[in-house]
Amino acid sequence: MGLLYPFMSHDAQAPHPRAAFRHRDFRYFISARFLALTSHQMMNVALGQWIYEWTRDPIYLGYVGLALFLPKMAFTVFAGHTADRYDRRRVILVCRGLQFLGVASLALLAGTQLNALWGVYLVLFLLGVAHAFDGPASQAIVPQLVPAPVFSNAVKWNSSTMQIAFIAGPAVAGWIYAMSGGPETVLTVVVAMRLASFLLVALIRNRTERLEASLMTLKTLLAGIRFVWDKKIILGTISLDLFAVLLGGAIALLPVYANDILKVGASGLGMLRAAPAIGAALMAIALAYLPPLKRAGETMLACVALFGVATILFGISKNFHFSLACLFVLGAADMVSVVIRGVLVQVQTPHEMRGRVSAVNLVFIGASNELGEFESGLTASWFGTVPAVLIGGLGTLAVVGVWYRLFPEIRRFKRLEEPMY
Repeated sequence: MGLLYPFMSHDAQAPHPRAAFRHRDFRYFISARFLALTSHQMMNVALGQWIYEWTRDPIYLGYVGLALFLPKMAFTVFAGHTADRYDRRRVILVCRGLQFLGVASLALLAGTQLNALWGVYLVLFLLGVAHAFDGPASQAIVPQLVPAPVFSNAVKWNSSTMQIAFIAGPAVAGWIYAMSGGPETVLTVVVAMRLASFLLVALIRNRTERLEASLMTLKTLLAGIRFVWDKKIILGTISLDLFAVLLGGAIALLPVYANDILKVGASGLGMLRAAPAIGAALMAIALAYLPPLKRAGETMLACVALFGVATILFGISKNFHFSLACLFVLGAADMVSVVIRGVLVQVQTPHEMRGRVSAVNLVFIGASNELGEFESGLTASWFGTVPAVLIGGLGTLAVVGVWYRLFPEIRRFKRLEEPMY
């Protein structure tokens, strides 16, 4: 935490650390989000271990990320427009229902042991379509669930809940997989959690009036892209995350590290997947209690650089506990960037544009995560697992240096809570 203190403002007034939880709809929303994210992480761990045991080739792990990313890329402008035109709660509800059906299909494929990889990737693609529409609506609805003075607090707890889910999901999935010997039981639990998430969203009372009254045209569809392009502080922030995590993402290769390098198996894989989330969750909780950042841009650049260093150290590690420590630091550093980006994008975007801008933001995030998984799998198949991670970490450090020069708006950005639109 010493890294952050020079960037903190100790005289700023902040809401109560748990102010967002005083609002009923936010509590239902965050509970549903926790179940959805936890189950998604459980699914990823089960599929990663299952597919690697099945194929023993890291490129097939990369295809998982590609199958989830392609629909996000294809439908992003439509998803953003939908979130700005229709009741966001209903959009989320439909998407959660489709996600429930998709995971049920995966559980059926695993249970019947059809051994059809194409079927797994097809279902993942369809799940990616549902995620593409869920994401913008879920991000854009948060300002409707809490008053403006506690919005920043809601974003921080939203991020904290995400990271807690990232801790619980992999750890539980790894333990269940190791005990049951296969993905079927894990996926069955995921199905139940997806259903519970759907029911919690149905309990939210908030209704969104139509925000975008015009017909769906090329101009309205591309409005979010134009806004982000013109708003250099947003463009620089989300593109920094895109290229840094795209290059530095080692998460997709954790099944290879767990099975072949560190030799800790499925249970160890669960711990490896949970380690960055533990670091991120503790950092997010700390950020909710600490005074607001007063030099947010410089803090973000420093933490993305730390993310790259942690990736390099993890790549060369042969010790399980040191690898866990590297992933812990990696997750903590990434969390600072996540919180800054999440608050900045929402605060600096007009209400009527939040769905479309969130859609663009989520494409960048998806590219950094899911497409990053494909990039990691591809480079690992070309150069080997350890060189792929090292190249990625060095690439992250190079991106920070370039963005420091290319986007001076990031360096000059101070307080998150100051809207600039």
